[in-house]
Amino acid sequence: MSQLTLAIEENDPLLDSDISKEMLRQMRALDAYGMYEKWTPARILSPLILTKERKAEIPVIGDPDEVTMSRVKAYYNALSFLIEKQVGLMAIPMVNLTHEGFGRVVITVGKLVVVDKNLRDVHRFGFKTFEQMNEEANKIVNQAVALVKQYEAVAQL
Repeated sequence: MSQLTLAIEENDPLLDSDISKEMLRQMRALDAYGMYEKWTPARILSPLILTKERKAEIPVIGDPDEVTMSRVKAYYNALSFLIEKQVGLMAIPMVNLTHEGFGRVVITVGKLVVVDKNLRDVHRFGFKTFEQMNEEANKIVNQAVALVKQYEAVAQL
């Protein structure tokens, strides 16, 4: 993967979105060696964007590395935080991945499952564009918040 070419502009206004800010916080929290300390937000989030060229560099069959798996966990942790922030109830992500890159993610609020998604080819986890990442995150969070409002009694169990 091209390390020097950023897929996100340094002054992209989407860097101020809730999901971007939370992804940065989550990724920095998982950075045990302080690698991201001097990196710009665009550089930290850039590996999440898989342009056609970047995707072509990743083999079709392969096992995800620890860095990619931590990005997946950071993404769903960020979604959980945003859901929790909007509904005021604790949202808990559960990510189960095999070494081959298959698995499932479930986010629960109380006894209510608000996100249930199968994961495939996690070694190629990413989004076509930064805008797509923001749109998908907003869509998932809005659907989860709507579910909590619809089944609030279950979410409070």
